[in-house]
Amino acid sequence: MAAITLDKIAHSYRPDPMEEEDFALKELNHQWEDGRAYALLGPSGCGKTTLLNIMSGLLEPSRGRILFDGEDVTHASTAQRNIAQVFQFPVVYDTMTVRENLAFPLRNRGMEAGYIAERVAKVAQMIGLEDHLRKKARGLTADLKQKISLGRGVVRDDVNAILFDEPLTVIDPHLKWELRTQLKSLHDEFGHTMVYVTHDQTEALTFADEVVVMHEGRVLQIGTPQALFEEPAHTFVGYFIGSPGMNFLPVEIEGAQAHAQGETISLGSNYGRPGGRAALGIRPEFLTLTKGEGLPVTVNRLQDVGRQKFINASVFGTEINIVADAGFEIEAGMDKVTFDPRAASIFCDEWRIEGTPITSENAEGS
Repeated sequence: MAAITLDKIAHSYRPDPMEEEDFALKELNHQWEDGRAYALLGPSGCGKTTLLNIMSGLLEPSRGRILFDGEDVTHASTAQRNIAQVFQFPVVYDTMTVRENLAFPLRNRGMEAGYIAERVAKVAQMIGLEDHLRKKARGLTADLKQKISLGRGVVRDDVNAILFDEPLTVIDPHLKWELRTQLKSLHDEFGHTMVYVTHDQTEALTFADEVVVMHEGRVLQIGTPQALFEEPAHTFVGYFIGSPGMNFLPVEIEGAQAHAQGETISLGSNYGRPGGRAALGIRPEFLTLTKGEGLPVTVNRLQDVGRQKFINASVFGTEINIVADAGFEIEAGMDKVTFDPRAASIFCDEWRIEGTPITSENAEGS
C-alpha cells in the first residue's frame, strides 16, 4: 500500500488551456493516506474519472505531480505504479473458469501455487464466489462477472492502491447492498488503500472513511460522512448529500440574526455583516411543521413512505422539504415551521461561513 500525494494536479483536454474554465479538473492538492478508503462523489461530468485515471497512470495531468510514498510517478505507467483498477463494466476472461480468472493476476507475477490457491479461496469466500469457482465465466450473470472483477482487483496483497470506477453500475439494485458490504469487508480485512468513484451518495457514504465531493471539476469538500451532512462547506454539498438535500432560504445576515421578508430568525452564532449573497441552510430532518410561532409556511404535498413522511412546502416562495416521523399527523392550522438555530448553516456566495457561538459573555449586543 502507499500514501498518494496530489501536488497541484490539474488537467485540461484542450491543447493550450489558459483560463480556469479550460480545465476539466481544477487544481487540487491532497494526500490519500495509506490503507484508508476514499470515495470520489459527484454528478456525471464533474471530473471524478479524470482524477482516478490520473492516479492510476492512464492519464497524464496537464499540470502538477503525483507521488507514491514521496516518489514522483507522474510519468510512470499503471504497471510501474503497481495499481489495481476495477472498471464500470466487468472485464473477465470468458474462456477461463472463475478460479482461473481470480488466479490470473497472481500467476502472471509468478506466485507460488500454494499461495495462489490460498489467496483465491479466501477472496472467493469473502465475495460469495466459492460455489462458482469451477464454472466458466462465459455463462455467468453480470453481477457475478463484476464480482470476478472485484475479486481480481483485491486478490493481490502487494498493490499500492485499488481504484474502482463506478463498479456497481451494472448490478441489480437489490444486489448493490450486498456487494457494498462485501467490498467494505474486503477493505477491513486486507487494508488496501482504496479509491471508489461513484455518483451514488449511498455507495460513497457507506463505503468510505472520507468522501471527496466534486462539482464542475472542482473538489468542494473532503470529509467524513458525518461532517458532510452536518457541516457542508458549499451549498452544492448540502444539496447533494442527504435525501432530500438541504433546504436554502435567501436571507440577510446581521450579527446573530437572519432577516427574510420582514421575518427575523435568531441564530446560534454571530456572523457579523458578511457581504455577498447569503443563504440559511437547514436539513429537512431538523424542520418541524407546527402552529403558532415560526416562519409562515404553505404545505404543497405529502408523501407517506412508511417509516417517514416527506412534506413539500413553501416559505417566502422558496420550496422546502420537511422530514417527519411516521406517526406525525398534519393538523388544520399548521401554517408555521420551526427549527433549532444550532442546526442551521449560513452560506455566503455559496460557501459556508463560520460564526462566533453566542454565549452569556457575548450575548449582549448580538
